[in-house]
Amino acid sequence: MTLSIRNQLPGTITAITPGEVMATVKLRLSGGQDLTAAITLEAVQDLGLAEGTAVKALVKATEISLATAPIEGLSIRNQLPGTITGIATGGAMASVKIAVDGGALTAAITRDATTELALAPGAPVVALVKATEVALTTA
Repeated sequence: MTLSIRNQLPGTITAITPGEVMATVKLRLSGGQDLTAAITLEAVQDLGLAEGTAVKALVKATEISLATAPIEGLSIRNQLPGTITGIATGGAMASVKIAVDGGALTAAITRDATTELALAPGAPVVALVKATEVALTTA
């Protein structure tokens, strides 16, 4: 299946914490980072997810925010450090490509944000992703 979601990070499930309707699924990405997804219990069951299952974490570029350093005291569970490899800007928006351990990400952010944060190729950044914005597929 071909998807328009370009951010596809391979990993392995390390823990599943079920709730009444939703579950948090923790995975270790191939680059060694930990990532948390919040998905429905129905999805956990339909996909046959369990500890040790190989998956891909899928994140739309519009759901990635960027920071110039790790942030403490934040409810966003996923903070992936990386380095900017390229920026393409348009009139209002920018596409920022980021190398992270074990993969690559693309973030779609405003052009103003790239200017205010002084983003440029080679600069370190932290990709921020809410757990509810991470989808999973079996690998």
